[in-house]
Amino acid sequence: MTIAGKIESTIAIPGGVSVTMNDGTVTVKGPRGELSRNFAYPRVSISIAEGEVAVSSEYPRTEDKAMVGTYVAHINNMIKGVTVGFTYTLKVVFSHFPMKVAVKDGRVEISNYMGGHAPRYANIAGACKVKVSGTDVTVEGNSIEDCGQTAANLEKATSRVGFDKRTFQDGIYIVHKSHKVRE
Repeated sequence: MTIAGKIESTIAIPGGVSVTMNDGTVTVKGPRGELSRNFAYPRVSISIAEGEVAVSSEYPRTEDKAMVGTYVAHINNMIKGVTVGFTYTLKVVFSHFPMKVAVKDGRVEISNYMGGHAPRYANIAGACKVKVSGTDVTVEGNSIEDCGQTAANLEKATSRVGFDKRTFQDGIYIVHKSHKVRE
């Protein structure tokens, strides 16, 4: 909603979710856990009242309007994360050399990639859970940023420079991004 000299967006807080703010840090608690994020932009303010979160800016410039939209998207993702969660599905693809993918010591170990002797590793960001079953890899968690970063780390661990991707298709690839955890 835009009023002369002010832009404001509101987010309804669903039942079972509580949103608090302390010194610019917004904390969202829900049935799946808790997420916190620091929002520190000088011309954008956040207020919580009557079951909704209001993000506003007085006399906004173009970047202030963009930041209001960014804050609204982040808070919506935090609410969605503590209520239903996020999941990314990846597929392990190989043609000649069977890859072995396993979770060890807080990171994912990829062995025998393209017949290589040294294992490759992908870090698991935040509190994500990675499950490997055959050629399917599932990344689940409450934070969309941590899940997305973990999935990107898995893809990056199997990238090769100087090879034609149309011919050498071995690797780990994101095949589905869902914003619901299947139960």
